[in-house]
Amino acid sequence: MNRMINLRQLRLLLLLSGISVFGSCGIYSFSQSYLSPDVKTVSIEYFPNMALLVNPTLSNTFTEALKDMFTRQTRLTQVESDGHLQFSGEIRDYAVTPTAITGDEVASLNRLTIRVKVKYINQIDETQNFDKDFSAYSDFPGEASIEQYQAQLVEEITKTLVENIFNASVGNW
Repeated sequence: MNRMINLRQLRLLLLLSGISVFGSCGIYSFSQSYLSPDVKTVSIEYFPNMALLVNPTLSNTFTEALKDMFTRQTRLTQVESDGHLQFSGEIRDYAVTPTAITGDEVASLNRLTIRVKVKYINQIDETQNFDKDFSAYSDFPGEASIEQYQAQLVEEITKTLVENIFNASVGNW
């Protein structure tokens, strides 16, 4: 029985050692991001809301969510400007559209769509740079007003957008 416990402890120790080695060498990260050891900083500019329909808190909500993602999922230090990784852009669209129309021509389902233009610069590996739009949406009942669901929808959509931007920029392992 004592020998069995020692083998289990040894296996556990080897497993933890392997995780530590792979996680710290920059080859593999459990946050699902690959970053060169040369990448040390990230700068994320404020994303102004240039959409026709303006949600007054969206710019701040989106910008802070993007910053939070990099704080939680990477080892990078955030700097005001000129980071090894740089993000800038703007909120281009914030639109509510009907998606399901009943026979009475009444919307039974509405959709909030948010589109963000992102410019990403990787100072270490310029082949990773991009300048593109990201879009996400969430549906809500047609009989409800956007105000009833707006906070929840913005949170869901922002989370999706931030995850997509993160994956497109550093999730390419």
